[in-house]
Amino acid sequence: MNITADYHMHSEHSGDSTAPMRNMIESAIQRGLTEICFTEHMDLDYPDGPDNPAGLFEIDADAYRKDFLKCKEEYEGKISLHFGIELGLQPQITRENAEFLNKYPFEFVIGSNHLCHHEDPYYPSFYEGRSYDDSVRDFFECTLENIKCFHDFDVLGHLDYIVRYIPGTYDYNFQKFSDIIDEILKKLVSENKGLDVNTKSFQSGMNEPNPCSGILTRFHELGGRIITFGSDAHKPEHVGYDFERARQTALNAGFKSYCTFKDRKPVFHDL
Repeated sequence: MNITADYHMHSEHSGDSTAPMRNMIESAIQRGLTEICFTEHMDLDYPDGPDNPAGLFEIDADAYRKDFLKCKEEYEGKISLHFGIELGLQPQITRENAEFLNKYPFEFVIGSNHLCHHEDPYYPSFYEGRSYDDSVRDFFECTLENIKCFHDFDVLGHLDYIVRYIPGTYDYNFQKFSDIIDEILKKLVSENKGLDVNTKSFQSGMNEPNPCSGILTRFHELGGRIITFGSDAHKPEHVGYDFERARQTALNAGFKSYCTFKDRKPVFHDL
């Protein structure tokens, strides 16, 4: 079976994309997808920087909703469109995140850890003054803290996101962090939450999705059954990127199915 649903993508309603929503939809149709979920960024209290003006990742959700509904009507019968959000998790904004989610009828929520101690591992400064191993462990510890204090999400986004951006050469071995990763995965399983199998890493030449195959295998061993596939596309040409490769990774990890969502409830499909 092919993966026919992309459940992680962005359009011009996210601060780091300029792609019109219709262009993303047209690309999905051309690639044979039957279902997509827009998951625009909402990262409250994201630190300002030279290339990050204040509020860059704070979405105008009313404008997003309006554009989405127009597209949903326009493409009815051609592709199934869903209204989602990628919510940036931080301990100090749990109340604000909850209030935001209550205002809009999101069909799917990705909870993502983009920041650790208010710093983004995307930037080299995150790694200064410590080893890469210490940096990665810190990131996983922040992830665990976030999912302990905020629960209103459906899948955890790109769990080992940090390894995409480590500068220079790093021999990543998830087993070095198996204690903390197991805590994260057990927490997700206990709350019937899933993992976003994110293929953006393939775009930059990496050999594994996020999270890596070993983490996916461990998630399945611990009883995890909910996974979604997401390209994390910010441009039309990346929609559904390398999904067959990710599908094989999931099969090798023990999964027999993947999920789409309807009203924030998982719907299972054969892999």
